[in-house]
Amino acid sequence: MKIQIESEIGNHIRLSGKEYSFFAGNNYLGLANHPEVKIAAKNAIDTYGLNFAASRHTTGTSDIHLELEKELSLFKNEDDAIVFASGYMGNGILLQVLKDQYTTVFADEISHPSILEGIPHDIKKIHFFRHSDIQHLEDLLILHRNHAALIISEGVFALTGEISPIDEIYALSKTYNALLIVDDAHATGVIGESGRGTPEYFKLQDTSGMFQTETMSKALGVYGGFISSNQEIINLIRERSSTCLGSTSLPPPIVSAACASVRIVRQQPELRPVLYKKAKEIRRGIMELGYQTNQAPTPIIPVFFESSSQARNLSLYLEQNGIIAPSISYPVKMDKFIVRITVSVNHTPDQIAELLETLKKWKSQNGTKPN
Repeated sequence: MKIQIESEIGNHIRLSGKEYSFFAGNNYLGLANHPEVKIAAKNAIDTYGLNFAASRHTTGTSDIHLELEKELSLFKNEDDAIVFASGYMGNGILLQVLKDQYTTVFADEISHPSILEGIPHDIKKIHFFRHSDIQHLEDLLILHRNHAALIISEGVFALTGEISPIDEIYALSKTYNALLIVDDAHATGVIGESGRGTPEYFKLQDTSGMFQTETMSKALGVYGGFISSNQEIINLIRERSSTCLGSTSLPPPIVSAACASVRIVRQQPELRPVLYKKAKEIRRGIMELGYQTNQAPTPIIPVFFESSSQARNLSLYLEQNGIIAPSISYPVKMDKFIVRITVSVNHTPDQIAELLETLKKWKSQNGTKPN
């Protein structure tokens, strides 16, 4: 399904002049249209215009870039941070600057395309472990234990909402002297006591040999990628990353909006429990109706099907009944087809009830009784 949006992204959107409940996208904390975030963007246009028109390496660094990096490092409780044009770039940036420390990559078999495309072209030894299968990962590490290893996985998987067993993967990385990169695009701002992502969720803060790549375009509601880490790694990125050195810096309204967004995440921790409660209600309702999903405590709630036609039919039925939840055709290795439902802190009880009632009706009309 390809949609053309005619409104801001909230718990409702407008398409072709009609309003829909929006259970899609990644605006988990509702910050993409938060008044403070929008005001910050507007004020930045008045002060700085629309573009700094240069790379950070030349004349494209502004005071607000430095402010944002300071805000992010405070949020992450790290020495420093660096921002760049897109979260998609983060895995490639980190894999490139760490390249002299590994010869072999071990990746989850349903890795996001940004992971696969980010592996440097001269790294030829790439091994895929079965999805979140710790024993298979260890078997591969033992088989290739004479190689300098780097393990990479999403922290929260984009399609299924599952939390990767990063605690167990990190333990293996220490046992086999491997580096670990966690792509935390869908975890940042969402999981962990302070919203710092998967390592915090597993109480693995301040550990050596583990790095995160992150985005501001999901829970933070804005745009751009960032890496926050110790000073040595951030300096290495600033000195060696051709992507960072050659890219035009993030535009003023995005940078100022991101500053406001990060402050909200830090100052309003109550947003996350609200999000968890709504996600739990929807997931429980879906399971009670007899649909196949998982029990991950995240705002990504997949509905699994054996055929693509079933997933498409449900998505179309929801759309016909005023609800947007897309069936997913995505370049990731999956053995099932998905209608990906996502929840935001802004979804109302009435919207949630309407979604579950519509799912119940579709099940009834397709000849399968709810459990």
